[in-house]
Amino acid sequence: MNQTFLPFVDANVQPHFRYNAELRRYLPDAHKLRSIPDVEQQWYQAPGGDYRADLYGEHYPGSDPDTVSRHLFDEGGASYAILNPLTRGNIADYLLNSRICAAVNDWLIDRWLEPDGADRFRGTIRVNPEDPRGAVAEIERLAGHPKLVQVGVPMQSREPFGKPMFEPIWEAAAAHGLPVAVHVNGGNGVDHPPTFAGHAHTYPGYAAFMPLNYFVHLAALIVEGVFGRHPGLKFVFADGGYDILTPLMWRLDTFWLSMRDQTPWVDRYPSEYLPDHVRFCSSALDGPVDAADAARWMDFSGKADLVMYGSGYPHWSTTAPAATADGLDTEQQRKVLWRNASELYGLTVSEGSTP
Repeated sequence: MNQTFLPFVDANVQPHFRYNAELRRYLPDAHKLRSIPDVEQQWYQAPGGDYRADLYGEHYPGSDPDTVSRHLFDEGGASYAILNPLTRGNIADYLLNSRICAAVNDWLIDRWLEPDGADRFRGTIRVNPEDPRGAVAEIERLAGHPKLVQVGVPMQSREPFGKPMFEPIWEAAAAHGLPVAVHVNGGNGVDHPPTFAGHAHTYPGYAAFMPLNYFVHLAALIVEGVFGRHPGLKFVFADGGYDILTPLMWRLDTFWLSMRDQTPWVDRYPSEYLPDHVRFCSSALDGPVDAADAARWMDFSGKADLVMYGSGYPHWSTTAPAATADGLDTEQQRKVLWRNASELYGLTVSEGSTP
């Protein structure tokens, strides 16, 4: 008797450099000798290590394409993996930061995407939002690459992403049909505080409160009218935190309803922008503790249409697809494990059966 199985797309994988010299190879000559932060993060390291314990060994975790392919595809069973490499945090020299982003992109193409004969890796164009002109130029340089499927920016920012200075970046991404992925990229360089009141002293404080920043970006994108002006623009919040989405959107809906005269360009409830413009990657730290509550919880704010499975590999909080799907009904599982991601990134994925 055949049993239907659900495929899955891993929408949140962070490949890493083996060492700083690997990144320097891709920097222009004028920047090769500049001081840049190291591969290791300097702030808020997780107790016990930032990465999965079994990945420490011959290679720096997440740095060897063959090892990552074996873990994700051969052993894990993923159909595709979306690679979203970190850069070096927020560098005070914005031009250097932009060069680092370009170097990361060239490295990703050269070491990960071009050698991928099985055609299962997809990549991210990392850009520096503090250099809008440079960010647009980098999108234009690489948007035609068939394996680069989104634009990546750090969650930390001096200003909410709905502010006008960032809009040329979002406009360029939307024009090329590329979602914008927002991911924590801190620990090095000039690291903006992870909370609205400043820096946390501990890793739990950092990890628990950092996702609140995505809501500031999301609310600003809606309230400032960015989604209204760019109907094709989509944002992916890759660090989870979607368990706080519903109460915050309820609050935003309430304030919009009572103060519509201040935002006449927002022509519907803020929550109604979510299906067309917003996606989230799953996280081991999100959701109800009891899996029996998962299906009902996903129905609030239509989360099953918004969430994409992301393992977070190679980090310590790496989550298997079965854990993410636990407690969801079959249709919710299909959407979260593969359908939402395949539609967003234009991937061909189909269900199959095993004997």
